[in-house]
Amino acid sequence: MKKRVTIAGVPEHFNLPWHMAIDEGAFAERGIDLIWTDVPEGTGRMSQMLKDHETDLAIILTEGIVKSISEGNPVKVVQEYIATPLLWGIHVGFKSAFTRIEELKGTKTAISRFGSGSHLMAYVHAQARGWDTETALRFEVINNLDGAVDALTMHQADYFMWEHFTTKPLVDSQVFRRLGDCPTPWPCFVIAATDHFIDEHRDVLQHILEVINGYTTEFKSIPSIDRSLANGYGQQLEDIQDWLSKTRWSQRQLDSDTLMTVQRTLQSLGLIHSITEKEGFLL
Repeated sequence: MKKRVTIAGVPEHFNLPWHMAIDEGAFAERGIDLIWTDVPEGTGRMSQMLKDHETDLAIILTEGIVKSISEGNPVKVVQEYIATPLLWGIHVGFKSAFTRIEELKGTKTAISRFGSGSHLMAYVHAQARGWDTETALRFEVINNLDGAVDALTMHQADYFMWEHFTTKPLVDSQVFRRLGDCPTPWPCFVIAATDHFIDEHRDVLQHILEVINGYTTEFKSIPSIDRSLANGYGQQLEDIQDWLSKTRWSQRQLDSDTLMTVQRTLQSLGLIHSITEKEGFLL
């Protein structure tokens, strides 16, 4: 009998290697029935799913899971997944009166939920701009990308930060306007697992990592992978090619210096209270 394992991730192009491995039976060959769940609400929702044991694993934003673990979520980062930064687009509604990022200071930010990447990166962006993060940020919870479209169109929120290429079709179709970008100062996605799953099924976890690392190592060299991504995710071919050129998958653990940078940044923003040794975060 195959071991059933649940995994969650955003329905975005970063995660295509997982779907390919599942569809091609690579996990099944190892005796693993890997069940994928798309979570359009993003990192905040996945952190809660891990905490509530609704999923064993998650492909999750680095800063979000570090904050969640700092707050007591019994989870570990088992590996870095994307080694490069995430490019967060800063969007307003197409008919918005705002034309410059500086005008957004003190306005209302749409976020998927508190503790999400869109929430945390609003602080990182504000700090980088020299804004007072205690007074310059207000939030409207919109759950997912569809909620952001409604909020910006109906003027319930003023701007929204989300991955540049995922939102590019909304910019092209004149639903959003992008005023600029804000890259994460660290590798953007990691693989996280509950402590319970690690304790009970460490051998299964090792098999899962071996499979996905094999796929990500070869992913960019797959013939016509750019066309497959463009067709599968509703993107323009040139945008996917640009994204592929900027993106590098990882097959190693998150390093201690990066973890410390994330913690110090979150602490400086008042989003976590203290710095914890790496053993509290990393497998």
